Amino acid sequence: MGMAIYPGSFDPVTKGHLDIIERTSKIFDQLIVAVLENPRKQAVFTIEERVEMLKRVTSGLENVTVEYFRGLLIEYAKQKKVNIIVKGLRAISDFEFEFQMALVNRKLNPQIETLFMVTNSKYSYLSSSIVKEVASFGGDIKELVPPEVYDMIMARYS
Repeated sequence: MGMAIYPGSFDPVTKGHLDIIERTSKIFDQLIVAVLENPRKQAVFTIEERVEMLKRVTSGLENVTVEYFRGLLIEYAKQKKVNIIVKGLRAISDFEFEFQMALVNRKLNPQIETLFMVTNSKYSYLSSSIVKEVASFGGDIKELVPPEVYDMIMARYS
């Protein structure tokens, strides 16, 4: 069914992100997982570390590539010749923000569609912020992140 982009900061990648990636990769022929380099957000992991984490967790998915971008998502999508953006939704609060962004993106380029993928209910509470908070207090994040990146994340907090 063509190509799609799943953008995010992935700081760090969670099991919720991986769930969206795996499910989306079954729908589209090609999926680009695009890591946003956002200078306004203070990331814990570098852009290179986040790309590496995502490459580790998607290594078994042949139709998934991992890249990073700066600037407007809509410009990145245009450069990649992709007209589908996939966004994961956990809660109503996610929807409000993502809906607003989808409308802005549509205004900037009406050819690009945003598809919303509802998270698996077992990950509805999960966010990168929660992972970072639990890890920073020495809590167990094994159930929150893919095993391929657990050590990499814990090393940052030890």
